[in-house]
Order: sequence, then C-alpha cells, then structure tokens
Amino acid sequence: MGTAIQHGRQRIVRVHFVLNRSVSSINKRYASKAEICPHLRRFVGESNMCVVGSDPFRARKFGMEAEIHDGLRRMKVMLMVSRFGHCLNDLLYRWKIGALPIDVVGVVSNHFDYQKVVVNHDIPFHHIPVTKQNKPQAEARIMDLVESTGTELIVLARYMQILSDRMCTEMSGKIINIHHSFLPSFKGANPYKQAYGRGVKLIGAMAHYVTADLDEGPIIEQDTVRVTHAQSPEDYVSLGRDVEAQVLARAIHAHIHRRTFINGNRTIVFPPSPGSYASERME
Repeated sequence: MGTAIQHGRQRIVRVHFVLNRSVSSINKRYASKAEICPHLRRFVGESNMCVVGSDPFRARKFGMEAEIHDGLRRMKVMLMVSRFGHCLNDLLYRWKIGALPIDVVGVVSNHFDYQKVVVNHDIPFHHIPVTKQNKPQAEARIMDLVESTGTELIVLARYMQILSDRMCTEMSGKIINIHHSFLPSFKGANPYKQAYGRGVKLIGAMAHYVTADLDEGPIIEQDTVRVTHAQSPEDYVSLGRDVEAQVLARAIHAHIHRRTFINGNRTIVFPPSPGSYASERME
C-alpha cells in the first residue's frame, strides 16, 4: 500500500471507544482518499464491516462507525462577525500566513465595519442586516450562501445575533461560537465591568459548538488569564480580546483536523499532532 500511520489517538468514554488516525503515504505528507479507500474496503470486508454511503464504514458486529477525510483538502469555512473585529482579524492573519489551513469562502456581517478588511484579503463580503422583522429572511440568505459555497463550518467570530433553533439544528456540529467565560455569573452588557466589580482573579474565553440552547453547546476549548486589583476594566477587556482570539483559533484548528468528537453535551478533543500546530499544516 505504501502508507503509514503517522499519529494515533484513542479514548474510552463510558460505552464509547473513539479512535483517531492520521495516515500518510511513504513519499508525501498525506495519503489521498483515493489511495486509501480501496485498501480499507478490502480490510473492512474481511472485518465484517460494510460501506455506508461513499466513504464511511460501519461494523455490524460492534456498531462501529468510521469516517475518512482527505487530509490534503481544506475545509470550507464561512466567518461571521458584527462590530468586534479582534477574532476576525486574528483568524484572517493566521489564514494568510498558513497557520490556519482553511478555505475562507466568505465573511458575513450585519454591519459594514470590516468590509474593507475582508475585501483587501480578496474574500467575498456579504452584508446581511438583521432586525426583529427580517430575521427569518436574513437567516435564509445565510443558508443560501452556505449551500452555494459548500460551507462545511460556520465560525461566529463575535457575531452578536442569536441564531434560530432551526438553523442550529440544520447546522448541528458545524457552527463554532466564542464568548467570554463569565457565564452564567455575569450576564448581559459589560460583563468585564461586572467582573471587575466582583474582583475576579481570572478571566477567560470559551469556544463551543452552537446548539438551540443558547451558549450551552459542547465545549471545544477554554483558557484563562490571571488579573489583579491593579488592572482596570479596560485592561480586562484587552486581555479578554487576546484570550478569545487564541481560544477560537485553537477550537477551529481542532475541528478542521477532525480532532473533535461530539458525545452528548460533551466534546472529545484529541491533542494536536506531536511537535506543534505546524505539523498539521497542509502545505
């Protein structure tokens, strides 16, 4: 076959056994799906497994499911933003230098604030205003874009609109959101000011999959930074922006490299390949 398993991770969660494998050919970084599938089908047949659809496989005896993804193909991602641009700018920079190997198919916003930034990156910008009156129509336009661009993942890079239950259901496991980690303690406006007033010692951010339950989807990534009494509410906001950008990038990185598995309301997240994020770049 001329291929080798580069990295392997596994985890037992209650009654589930989860296995993740990265396979490459001997002479290049990744083996293509076309190279691997014929061999897997032969192996699967011998192991009492059958093909499900065109790519996945299922073991009848153990109820196992498998998915095969081409490591050379970049995932199509749509970014959505409102008026806080720190996460968007961070993601675009990582994408531009190759640290975040995705295909950015477009940026959707309910404001024009970052139109020039997006256009300067040669990325399509879609202004879709949202009001209480037009929200269903606005979401319909977004879903039309998802279909026409073949979007596989939506990233809410501080998109400050609540998505409908229908959209959350249709895109289940395919929307990632980022927000501060003060919930449920400090809700509403000015959470950092509220945190400052309570004298918190840690502030942080959380990235999670979006579900119909607001801000309660399976968590992918979290991080915190320590603060002291000597810092101001503005310092809290600045530090919060940094950690939000980092946490969101790590969550996306895990998702696009198929290292996340949703298990009920939890997410199994396998660690990145040995070395650094650079070892998972698709060059």
